[in-house]
Amino acid sequence: MQITPLLNIGRGVTALIGGGGKTTLLDTLTEELRRRGSVILCTSTKIMRPTQYEVLENADEVLISAALDTHGAVCVGEGAENGKLAAPRLSFEALARLADYVLVEADGAKRLPLKAHAPHEPVIPPNVQRVVLVLGADGFGKPIRKICHRPERYAALCGADEDTPVTPELAAKVLLTEKLGDRVYINKVESAEDYENAAALAALLSCPVAAGSLHKGVYLCLR
Repeated sequence: MQITPLLNIGRGVTALIGGGGKTTLLDTLTEELRRRGSVILCTSTKIMRPTQYEVLENADEVLISAALDTHGAVCVGEGAENGKLAAPRLSFEALARLADYVLVEADGAKRLPLKAHAPHEPVIPPNVQRVVLVLGADGFGKPIRKICHRPERYAALCGADEDTPVTPELAAKVLLTEKLGDRVYINKVESAEDYENAAALAALLSCPVAAGSLHKGVYLCLR
């Protein structure tokens, strides 16, 4: 089973935002898409340096094209503090001319399942064709302050205090207020309760919603 068709990922630039498994989704999409064409992984902010892909820093078009011919998928960026990678030197328009697919991690969540975005987030490339918002089902039923990145903002957006457990209804309020993604993927759906929460959230949204477990490789369309 593949997740690429459920998220309707086409050629060009795709941005991943939110929390709950963006990096794992990035890797999963890369492995699926490299069977169809060439793939560039990158960020518009900062990411941890991947170990399973060739990493190109300060690379021009010729170097990237050669690396894609050799590897099929490469990560492009500039060196940043703590060994991380920042946005590539080339524009996202230029990257889209070099590869069939460009996957961009467009914000961070400090490895938490849910997040609220600050005014400067996410950093969406101008030529993006798809924005997938990711969240983790393991955040449901837990207090906002423990499982949300920017908990004070999350609480304000859903009209609750930071000790309130997150419900599908509260999560929907945040997503509908922010209006950031055109697809939603609910990750870490591992139990019947997780599925019920995911289905309840999907019923409150207006965009297509997929859910599943990247760890197990099992996915389904909820909306």
